[in-house]
Amino acid sequence: MELVVYNINGQKTTKKVNLPDSIFNIEPNDNAIYLDVKQNMASKRQGTHSSKERSDLSGSTRKIKRQKGTGTARAGDIKSPLFRGGARAFGPSPRDYSFKLNKKLKSLARKSALTYKAKDDEIIVVEDFSFETPKTKNFIALLNSLNIEDKKVLFVFNETDKNTYLSSRNLKKVKTISASSLNTYDILNSNVLLILESSLANIEKLYA
Repeated sequence: MELVVYNINGQKTTKKVNLPDSIFNIEPNDNAIYLDVKQNMASKRQGTHSSKERSDLSGSTRKIKRQKGTGTARAGDIKSPLFRGGARAFGPSPRDYSFKLNKKLKSLARKSALTYKAKDDEIIVVEDFSFETPKTKNFIALLNSLNIEDKKVLFVFNETDKNTYLSSRNLKKVKTISASSLNTYDILNSNVLLILESSLANIEKLYA
């Protein structure tokens, strides 16, 4: 697939880039996407939920009434989950929700997500630029010139360009990320993938 490269003013340049079919035009694997997104969201869970079971409560372990002859249900100690103030049965306990995925599967998931973006014409390539000082209004002007100011944008930037990163990070609908940190969840969660020309080369190196 061939795309026109835009400049910082939102105008088409004479340059064009070829999106390699091995990354942007594969047979998408939805199950790989599901697993990679699931892992991404699971790794963000704190897992600090906790409740007290019988062994965690302070209180007597004496049997509160005799087993038979009371006309009511049999009962053990006062810490029983059946009583008010008692323990919780099978309650949550702190745990780690993260799990492992193979590198090949994660790579397949990201290629699949990029393929979906390419098929939906939601990828814009911009030639490399830099701001002299970090100013958010400069980045807003770029979005306006490309007519994507109202869309959720994932901006894939060059890690060495600090001013561009600082200019875009405060925008609510813009998420900045480097090519090496690109993940399936962020790709699918955006409406437009805005990629710097140099960052596109880095993506090709990572996933070719």
